[in-house]
Amino acid sequence: MKKILLSIAVMCFTALTILSCKNEANENNNLQTENHHSDKDHSHHDKERKGPPHGERKGPPKGGSPEQTKTLEEVGGYAIGDVATDFNLKDVGGSVVSLESIENAKGYIVTFTCNECPFAKMYEDRLIALHNAYAPKGYSVVAINPNSPEDEKEGYAAMQQRAKDKNFPFPYLVDEGQKIYPQYGAVRTPHVFLLDQDRKVQYIGTIDDNAKSAKDVKVKYLENAINALERGEKPELNFTKAIGCPVKASRA
Repeated sequence: MKKILLSIAVMCFTALTILSCKNEANENNNLQTENHHSDKDHSHHDKERKGPPHGERKGPPKGGSPEQTKTLEEVGGYAIGDVATDFNLKDVGGSVVSLESIENAKGYIVTFTCNECPFAKMYEDRLIALHNAYAPKGYSVVAINPNSPEDEKEGYAAMQQRAKDKNFPFPYLVDEGQKIYPQYGAVRTPHVFLLDQDRKVQYIGTIDDNAKSAKDVKVKYLENAINALERGEKPELNFTKAIGCPVKASRA
C-alpha cells in the first residue's frame, strides 16, 4: 500500500513539473512575439517620420544671409555712372543737409546705415575713421538712416542719441518718407554709394571684406575706390554686394 501511495505521489509531482515547464515556455514565446511586434512598430514609425533626426536642423540659419541677394538691375536704383539726385534731409542737429551744401567736396561717401543693425554698429568706428581721413581731402561721409521710424529704436530721437553716443563727425540724416533710399537702390545697412564731384556713382557696395573684424580686413573696397578717384582714375572694382541688415520699409 505504501508503495502504491509513493508511486502516485511521484506521478503527481512529475505531472506538475511538466505543466510548469510548458507554461514558462508559453510565456517566453509570448514575450518574444510582443518584442518582435514592438520592433516592427518602431521600425514602421521611423520610416513614416520625415525629416532629420531630433536635434538636427537642415537648411540655412534663421534670418537668412546678410549678403545682398539682388543685382543692381533687380534692385532698380542707381547704376555705375548714373548721376545721383541731390536731396535735402534733416540732420540729427536739426539743420537741413544737401550734397551741394558740403563745401570743397571732391566726392561724397553716401552711406545708408541705422541705429540697431549689428552690421551697422560694427562699421561705425570704421566710418568715423574714413571720414576723419578723407573729409580733409574732399570726401565726406554722409550717413542716412533709411529705416522706418515706426520702430522707435530707429526714430529721430534714437538717431540723435546714437550720434551723440558715438560722437559722429559726419551728418546723420533721416530719410523722411523713405524716398531717397529707393532712388539709390539701398537694400542693406550699411550700404555705400561713392559719388564723384559731379555726383556720378563710382562705387556701390560694402566697405571692406570683413564686417566682424576690422583688424582682419584684407581688402578695403571703399578706400581703394576713393584712392582711385584721388588719382583721377576709375575704381578698378566698382561693385560689391552689400553686407548687413535689410532696410526696414514702412508697414503702412
